[in-house]
Amino acid sequence: MTLTLLIIIAIVQGLTEYLPVSSSAHLILAPLVFGQEPQSVLIDVMAHIGSLLAVILYFRAEIGSVIAGVFGWFQGKMTPGGRLALLVVIATPPVLVFGAVLYFTGLLDLIRSPAVIAAATLIFALPLWLADRYAPRLKGVDALTVRDAVVIGLAQAVALIPGSSRSGLMMTAARAMGATRQGAAKFAMLSSIPVIAAFGLQSGLDLARGEAPGASLTDGLIAVGLSFAASLLAIHLMMKLVEKLGFLPFVIYRIVLGLGIIAVLVLI
Repeated sequence: MTLTLLIIIAIVQGLTEYLPVSSSAHLILAPLVFGQEPQSVLIDVMAHIGSLLAVILYFRAEIGSVIAGVFGWFQGKMTPGGRLALLVVIATPPVLVFGAVLYFTGLLDLIRSPAVIAAATLIFALPLWLADRYAPRLKGVDALTVRDAVVIGLAQAVALIPGSSRSGLMMTAARAMGATRQGAAKFAMLSSIPVIAAFGLQSGLDLARGEAPGASLTDGLIAVGLSFAASLLAIHLMMKLVEKLGFLPFVIYRIVLGLGIIAVLVLI
């Protein structure tokens, strides 16, 4: 992997991880555009670590409340932070189970194709627009229910299809359940923490079992730093943008991206 592609991969990962545009789609497509092999396991892990650190820093107050709330469980108390922790816990298992099935059956590699990415990018853009346009905006993060968390968790599992966007489907489900735009975005990003950590752990185990890292530690540190900075910027802009403009800009981008991929596939 060249330094230029390394920089692009890290920045793309950071910018797209929390936006409803599918980071996995961009990470699969970027090496293809440059005619190179997909990024190494080490770079993939380090770029995700950068994104993880960014969301933890940005939502440090909420995460502190969640941690305190978990300790409150053992004292028989259910604080707002503890309730948020419970909702995140409820929303997490479906994606972990479905992800494990795809990983151990080898199906994950079969669906990582430009055709699938293009179809999913287009298909799941419409529900995002419809939910944002027509669903009521009644609930902040603290008003989400257990039922809401179950629905959002199931949406997160479906989002393992490359191009569908984990953040996008979670925000779609949250908006459909009546969450405010910022509430939907915040819950999607907070719920990403255990998922990114789990999949990062799986990739780390692959490295520990002897899979070639494919990159140097220096390359990995570059990926962490760039992904962290790009993620922090993307989260900040996301929270500002959705409140003013909603999710329409991301819907338009997804349509342009999906049609662009289809055009390339037809031409080649």
